[in-house]
Amino acid sequence: MDFPVEDIIHLIPQKPPFVMVSKLLYADELTTKSSFIINPDNVFVKDSIFQEAGLMENIAQTAALRSGYMAMIENKPVEVGYIGAIKDFEIFSLPKVNDELNTEIIIENQVFNVTVLLGKVWHNDKLIAQCEMKVFMDDKTQEVLKTS
Repeated sequence: MDFPVEDIIHLIPQKPPFVMVSKLLYADELTTKSSFIINPDNVFVKDSIFQEAGLMENIAQTAALRSGYMAMIENKPVEVGYIGAIKDFEIFSLPKVNDELNTEIIIENQVFNVTVLLGKVWHNDKLIAQCEMKVFMDDKTQEVLKTS
């Protein structure tokens, strides 16, 4: 698959209106980059400002995008992940409607179904948010979704 990937809905378990990634810009074993354009009707927009929880979810969905992309390459089902812990979450500024965010996650450690990652979000080449995040993957959740 060539980058950027614009048709990303099949790579993540989230569905509109709760999608916080627009494109997969790059992915390999350790690094994933995404972009996201903030729409005015986004659930995390208040008074034309994208809120802190939206930035956190953007990082988490970039991790989901990586997981979905890797699953697709390996011809496996997309797993559902859950944020297990967030550490050192820093916000330097909040973006506005129509801003494009560029998000990068770097896998720091992966043991069994737990991934520890460093996530960073930029707008116009300026770092606006960062954190360390633990994500727990649940492959059984996907099986439950298939049988429902």
